[in-house]
Amino acid sequence: MAGGHRLLLENARQVVMVCGRGERFLARDALRSLAVLEGASLVVGTDGLIKAIGPADAIQKMFSEETFEERIDCSGKCILPGLVDAHTHPVWAGERVHEFAMKLAGATYMDIHRAGGGINFTVEHTRQASEEELFCSFQERLQRMMRAGTTLVECKSGYGLNLETELKMLRVIERARRQLPIGISATYCGAHSVPKGKTAPEAADEIINSHLPKLKELGRSGEIHVDNIDVFCEKGVFDLSSTRRILQSGKEMGLQINFHGDELHPMKAAEVLKQPRARKMLDEGVIVALGSDFNPNAYCFSMPVVMHLACVNMRMSMPEALAAATINAAYALGKSDTHGSLEVGKQGDLIIINSSRWEHLIYQFGGHHELIEYVVAKGKVIYKK
Repeated sequence: MAGGHRLLLENARQVVMVCGRGERFLARDALRSLAVLEGASLVVGTDGLIKAIGPADAIQKMFSEETFEERIDCSGKCILPGLVDAHTHPVWAGERVHEFAMKLAGATYMDIHRAGGGINFTVEHTRQASEEELFCSFQERLQRMMRAGTTLVECKSGYGLNLETELKMLRVIERARRQLPIGISATYCGAHSVPKGKTAPEAADEIINSHLPKLKELGRSGEIHVDNIDVFCEKGVFDLSSTRRILQSGKEMGLQINFHGDELHPMKAAEVLKQPRARKMLDEGVIVALGSDFNPNAYCFSMPVVMHLACVNMRMSMPEALAAATINAAYALGKSDTHGSLEVGKQGDLIIINSSRWEHLIYQFGGHHELIEYVVAKGKVIYKK
């Protein structure tokens, strides 16, 4: 019976499904696991979910009597899943470009932190900013992420360190979730730094006894939805004991743990700026996800750039990097059942690049602005070059 559908993508040179057998994530052997269809088409329904993927002639025959809100000729092009950015801090005021010069001169992150920069600098400016000011800058940042192919992004609070400002940031994130087409996974990160005048245990007590109960109340009323909880576990910030207490309290109220776990491994001072050992983790079967860590201290919007750097600096293969920026990043956010790969029944989030091979998205360092022709969320075009 004839019916209506939202989107038909026809005759793609390659459709990179990433997962072909319902995998929740890809760990070992991503090269062999990556599912790529040649000469394929894809259909998204009016509910925003993928209805069919397959050889172009078979899809054409199957849907010959159907109507579509939009059809895109993908001849000579590649279709990939929308990229997932698993770690960002995108709501803040007060730029820190001056700190970049300090880092280039040899200052470590904790050197800058102790000098009054870093998180505390941003906290002061974020507390002073209005909710509208924060939303406007946040919206612009999300739009830049979308243009670089990101369709799902994890967004943290954490530049308030008091209940009033943390809630202000979470309201901004919630407003964006409701008004913008990009998918958002919201993270409460009130334990991003120890507020001035408090010890880590005192700050943990305030978070557990004041912040989290208020978040639970607002969640029940539908005012704010929070998915995850994060703690900055680091020497001079939150120790392991305080970190465990906060995370356990968040877990008990239904939040997923998604935090700065790299600080749990003791490192010598000379090792702090080295790259994570992604190659060793992959070889050991660890599930590796990627994120831009966009924040005032690491101003990167682009997951294609992150994937390129992961390949060059951390010895990841291109299939491993793509899996880490799609299905594995979605898995880290508890959303790999709906996001991160092109499979029937999953959300129709995808990108179309003007290339006959999908690897060009990673290979062309900084070239994604020209490569990405369409970004689609729930079957609707949200960016067109």
